[in-house]
Amino acid sequence: MKIRDMQAVPVLNTSFTTFNLNGFLDLGEWRPFLFIPYFLMFMLSTISNSVLIYLTITQTALHSPMCILIGLMAVVDLLLPIFFVPNMLLSFLFSWTEISLAGCLIQMFCIHCVGTFQSTLLVWMALDRFFAICKPLYYHKFMQMPNFLKYIIFPVVRNGLLIIVMISRVGKLSFCKTNEIDHCFCEHMALVQLACGDISINNLLGLLAAFLIITADFLFITISYFVILTSVLKSGKSHLKAINTCITHIIVMTVTITFALIAFMSYRVRNNFSPNSRVFLSTMYLLFPSCFNPIIYGVRTKEIREQFLKFIHQMKVFPK
Repeated sequence: MKIRDMQAVPVLNTSFTTFNLNGFLDLGEWRPFLFIPYFLMFMLSTISNSVLIYLTITQTALHSPMCILIGLMAVVDLLLPIFFVPNMLLSFLFSWTEISLAGCLIQMFCIHCVGTFQSTLLVWMALDRFFAICKPLYYHKFMQMPNFLKYIIFPVVRNGLLIIVMISRVGKLSFCKTNEIDHCFCEHMALVQLACGDISINNLLGLLAAFLIITADFLFITISYFVILTSVLKSGKSHLKAINTCITHIIVMTVTITFALIAFMSYRVRNNFSPNSRVFLSTMYLLFPSCFNPIIYGVRTKEIREQFLKFIHQMKVFPK
């Protein structure tokens, strides 16, 4: 009997405390080649977001509310891949797959905290655009930090409570089915489905987090942009920049949330998704925004683009 088959046999009165992350294991000898695309995406995310953070901090011209929000988004996009991509790359190259239960819970907590904060930042950006375009006379009043904090208290408290309850519930489970997680990182349901006994409450908490945070934020952002577009069209003015920005943001968010919801629901409903497809979608809903947000929210913003070109010009050394 193979070792993997032996591990799959339930062990009575035993709860595993270490696990193996075996995402893409079915690819066999081709698995190490996944290092190349994921490493390139990781470097793109790291470099582009680091430059964006540097520009936001050092250039006083970028200290406007919207640019600060974009800078915060870059911090989130820089941190999120760090929580799982390095371990995943080492797993591809050296088959270092082992992770402790405590490490798994910490990784899960960090990914969910930062991931939900990314969603909340998009809500703040939608509010910024709403006041800037629809209520320009009240923009400075409502975007002052004391007033603006009123809009973000509820989302932050909501995110924190749901994630803490969800992760703490996972920590109380006993894992006796197997210690092999068919994933590249500690995804919530990928770990929960290895537990013994009833996991219906864990399943429900995962769904609540998906729909009360990500889906709810997406609906709020979509409605906000719809109001903005309606206001722009009714004004009779040519606001192609505003329309283009809103549509681009909605497209990126739609792609991301589609990846996320498909990955979440693939554990809960009968489907024909292969394990490799499920893992790919899960990694993409975390990596895709981190790679493309610096372009969508950074380079396409005029003020940031000008400062970036200025930065590139200063970096060049011309021989005299």
